[in-house]
Amino acid sequence: MSRIQSTLDALKAAGRKALIPFITAGDPHPDATVAAMHALVAGGADIIELGVPFSDPMADGPVIQRASERALAHGMTLRRVLAMVAEFRKTDAKTPVVLMGYANPVEAMGYTEFAIAARDAGVDGVLTVDLPPEEAEECAGVLKAHGIDLIFLLAPTTSAERVAHVARLASGYVYYVSLKGVTGAANLDTANVAERLAILREHLAVPIGVGFGIRDAETAAKVARIADAVVIGSRLVQEMEAGAAGLNERLSTFLTGVRQAMDQV
Repeated sequence: MSRIQSTLDALKAAGRKALIPFITAGDPHPDATVAAMHALVAGGADIIELGVPFSDPMADGPVIQRASERALAHGMTLRRVLAMVAEFRKTDAKTPVVLMGYANPVEAMGYTEFAIAARDAGVDGVLTVDLPPEEAEECAGVLKAHGIDLIFLLAPTTSAERVAHVARLASGYVYYVSLKGVTGAANLDTANVAERLAILREHLAVPIGVGFGIRDAETAAKVARIADAVVIGSRLVQEMEAGAAGLNERLSTFLTGVRQAMDQV
């Protein structure tokens, strides 16, 4: 059983929902990333999504685009991100880590080489925004062979045919994009999300996390009522953008408030 599955199973048994924060590796500086990951865990993170910086982050809004730009300016690469995960694993063998990014860096390394390196570093899952399920057979097979979950995005506009593809290939969890648009968008309609999740659960065997548009504890609690996991990204990346001074305390404090609100649901 993967770290992701065991974590989600334990939370479900306890009647709790998963809190999944996202930060971009190498932002605001590569030296800050591992400590920030530990701060997220201290604040209540159950799974960490670690962004792999990419030069054309087409699914991301301006906040995360700027984070990728800052990280790339510091020379961040996929291999450096894997090294950060390995460093994190020296003192945290429990918290699942999911790499979130784009297909190009993975394909440039090669699926098998990447899967081996990711497994050895301690990566538990991979979410590639621009790898559609119809083209993911090879990648899914290689990752699965090395014990890594392939996580897919689903959106309000996802067709029934694509949901069927995802249901066949996905493991760990799926990430439901609650809004049409890019990361950091607003106006989350939880009633609409709840209706869509009810339909998706008829086809999916894995838990469903919801992200995009979750910026505070109140919204996170509303989403926790209907989803298996709550994903928060842009709001945390704004803390990274504010600078390294007091960063870990700010991350931990913010996430603690979110965790408390979710646990009261």
